[in-house]
Amino acid sequence: EDPSLEKHFKGHRDAVTSVDFSLNKKQLASGSMDSCLMIWSMRPQMRAYRFVGHKDAVMCVQFSPSGHLVASGSRDKTVRLWIPSVKGESTVFKAHTATVRSVHFSSDGQSLVTASDDKTVKVWTVHRQKFLFSLSQHINWVRCARFSPDGRLIVSASDDKTVKLWDKTSRECIHSFCEHGGFVNHVDFHPSGTCIAAAGTDNTVKVWDVRMNRLLQHYQGNAVVNSLSFHPSGNYLVTASNDSTLKILDLLEGRLLYTLHGHQGPATCVAFSRTGDFFASGGSDEQVMVWKTNFDAADYGDVLKTQKSGTSVDGTHHTLVEMDCGVHLKKTKPQDSGRNHAQQDEETSLANTLEHIMEQLDVLTQTVSILEQRLTLTEDKLKECLENQQKIIQNKTS
Repeated sequence: EDPSLEKHFKGHRDAVTSVDFSLNKKQLASGSMDSCLMIWSMRPQMRAYRFVGHKDAVMCVQFSPSGHLVASGSRDKTVRLWIPSVKGESTVFKAHTATVRSVHFSSDGQSLVTASDDKTVKVWTVHRQKFLFSLSQHINWVRCARFSPDGRLIVSASDDKTVKLWDKTSRECIHSFCEHGGFVNHVDFHPSGTCIAAAGTDNTVKVWDVRMNRLLQHYQGNAVVNSLSFHPSGNYLVTASNDSTLKILDLLEGRLLYTLHGHQGPATCVAFSRTGDFFASGGSDEQVMVWKTNFDAADYGDVLKTQKSGTSVDGTHHTLVEMDCGVHLKKTKPQDSGRNHAQQDEETSLANTLEHIMEQLDVLTQTVSILEQRLTLTEDKLKECLENQQKIIQNKTS
């Protein structure tokens, strides 16, 4: 079954920058350029909380592993820790000297890692709310920083076009991945901790093995990728792009599974729930959407088992020709009372089928043109071989 739109939250007054689910899936946090943090309830008829405190745009939000705290980073240069209740109390962390782009809790909930336009990555203790140390080798804004699942490594992504891997204990940079052709907007660890995925302004998603420091997979899209999130099973990756789409990549097959159209304008952020049965997205259209995953129902039971044993992405290098075989979810317009639902459904499904056929034709055209190119190359090679042979024969006879 295809992913489907489950809920639609409206309340932000500017672009949404970040989304995250609480552990129990009862709540969803979002941050926005409107300087507010919203906590939405997944239960019907429960009201949303709007948290006010940041003096400028909220760039990032994350629930602590237990769900009792929410961290946020802002353009006002501060990090805040909130208690997600009616009162919405918060404490302020100050150490960065520029916009804070990213906040992330370690899986034990004890530490917080933040990334900033001041070119540093900083680590804090959550309970003593104390700044511990800085990692400062990036030479441009740092967009994103994440702890590995075991908490021993930190990965960071920057506008200096590098992704850096750090050892938390020694505080040293153990490797720099420099293969990105643009700024790196987002990075995260695979649930097994053995690889990382990074999204960039060069329209790519790259997956690297952090044990061998080599590129495993490379997905070429046709728009800037703003955000990504691994499914807890480790088998899928969802991305949010400037062309307003969300894409679901099958990491085992190394191919694009679905392209989802929901947002009007750039899709800015995306995140799977902790069990993987939902994912949420935010856009510059001020909307927060929750999608039911559907395509992976069998895996939920196995998610916790896999996390313990650790799964790894297969080691082959895939380059992708963009082939959209997904069903496109268009925004539905308010129903016109004059026409019955059945008629409308039929029209929609017909439109979808036609769109699907058109896409398949595009794919075929693309494939044929690739084959033609290959044929031309082969012919040229053959011609070259024959000419060389002639020369050799001539040389021998003369």
